[in-house]
Amino acid sequence: MASILVVCTGNICRSPVGERFIQRGLAEVMGAAAPDVVSAGTIARDGASATPEAVAAGAERGVDASDHVASLLTPHMLDEAELVVTMAAEHREVAAGLSHEVARRTFTLKELVRLLEDLPAAAPPAAPATWRDRVAAAAAHRAAGGARNAHDEDVADPLGMSFETYQAMAWELEGWSARLVRGLVGDRVTAETEA
Repeated sequence: MASILVVCTGNICRSPVGERFIQRGLAEVMGAAAPDVVSAGTIARDGASATPEAVAAGAERGVDASDHVASLLTPHMLDEAELVVTMAAEHREVAAGLSHEVARRTFTLKELVRLLEDLPAAAPPAAPATWRDRVAAAAAHRAAGGARNAHDEDVADPLGMSFETYQAMAWELEGWSARLVRGLVGDRVTAETEA
């Protein structure tokens, strides 16, 4: 069962690289207790590889997506995921349309980071809470009108653009993914906290 599902359009540019950054960050902090992270695309062609540009841009920033195999997003994937992180608002809406149950735990990457960073001080990342508790707190904060920026929710799709655009995508994903990991688990989560 996938714990964290990362979603974009074709599952060949943004979500494979974002998946690897999130995996890396969680593994660095949580070790073997890190949740599984996988990705899919709203119109992906099953079995496609990540674009060579996405692989190269990710590699420049220390993640390897060369073995990525694309998957088409399905309602079953969404139902299995404990957290769905999308690259753009349109992907969040598609996910909610495929599975109404998943809407509460589906966020754009930037939206979730902002919500986590804006949580009241009573719920800091270092508190003895699981990452799942942090997701629930972010969902409640969103429902109460918490931090949002509807004008900056998306990570731009680099498909068909210059390699520099892919590099910018990887740079952006690295930074937002690191902030996501800090927001979910802080700097020192152990297996005991996840038990």
